[in-house]
Amino acid sequence: MRFGWALAGALLLSCGSALAEAPQELRVLSEHPVEGMRGGNLSGLAMCGSELWTVSDRDDDQIYQLNTSDQVWQAEAVHLDVPPVPETGLPWGLRSRNWAASFVRGGDLDFEGISCDSAGNRYIVSEGHAAVLQVPVIGPVNWLKISPMMVREARASGMLQHFNAIFEGLAINPAGDRMWLAAERQSRGLLQIKRLQTVWDCDGRCVLVTEGGKEMQPPQFPRAKAVDRDFSDISLFKGKLFTLERNAFRICRRDAQTAAVEHCWSYAAELLQANRRYSQNYGLEEALIIDAEGAWVGVDNNFGPRADGESRPVVWRFAAPDGGWSAKP
Repeated sequence: MRFGWALAGALLLSCGSALAEAPQELRVLSEHPVEGMRGGNLSGLAMCGSELWTVSDRDDDQIYQLNTSDQVWQAEAVHLDVPPVPETGLPWGLRSRNWAASFVRGGDLDFEGISCDSAGNRYIVSEGHAAVLQVPVIGPVNWLKISPMMVREARASGMLQHFNAIFEGLAINPAGDRMWLAAERQSRGLLQIKRLQTVWDCDGRCVLVTEGGKEMQPPQFPRAKAVDRDFSDISLFKGKLFTLERNAFRICRRDAQTAAVEHCWSYAAELLQANRRYSQNYGLEEALIIDAEGAWVGVDNNFGPRADGESRPVVWRFAAPDGGWSAKP
């Protein structure tokens, strides 16, 4: 009998542990199709003051300010005169594959993330060249001077090894002197650089974390299977780094200096509802903003329709979790 009680207790503890580890589900408040993006493929979001901005990974010469006055948002293009891309240390083989692909898909620069500092300057990461473009409030567009040590250290850690799996997101602090970059997959990772007098460089080390391997898709995913761990965007809020992990359909809060995971929340229950499903066998969310009231999450559906026929890019508004984003695990 004592063995039976011990076994029952162990099972209860095991179940309790499993329940404790299950991430809280976030709740959708609204969804907003986006009209007017020439290349579609919404691949980043940033809030600059009260203005919402986005980029497409198919448009090299423009970014978009979003008019959010109606339920369907209108993307208003802002032209960019982009100077030649500097040498970043990315191998010729990766750059040449990106150049060749641009003739088919469009978008040699492959803009994959956008962020703003408190002055309103916008920063855009180019996956195709592992470079960061600055769009200042006043003055010409320019590429940041980033030490090639960043790319070398990332590659030495196993990141930036595969075509179309380079930098997928960036975040900058309000002062505009410290930046985080997210390497997408195989292996995924998070890096940090800081602005010195003439160049952006590693602060002791660039790589905060690197992770390979696979993990299971959420149980709501049809025929769930193990897929590559990935990051598809990052957002900085109240000194914490939030990662969008699309293949796992979750958002995680991390320590900004170590990238250690502190807490995660799932959005699978909402975005894997039958009417919102896309036919692709992986996650498509590529844009993230975290604020006090909730999160904005945007999808890069590559013009592919979801189950209800919607083929435009969509941005969802999620409510903040119970207890806020600073909630203890």
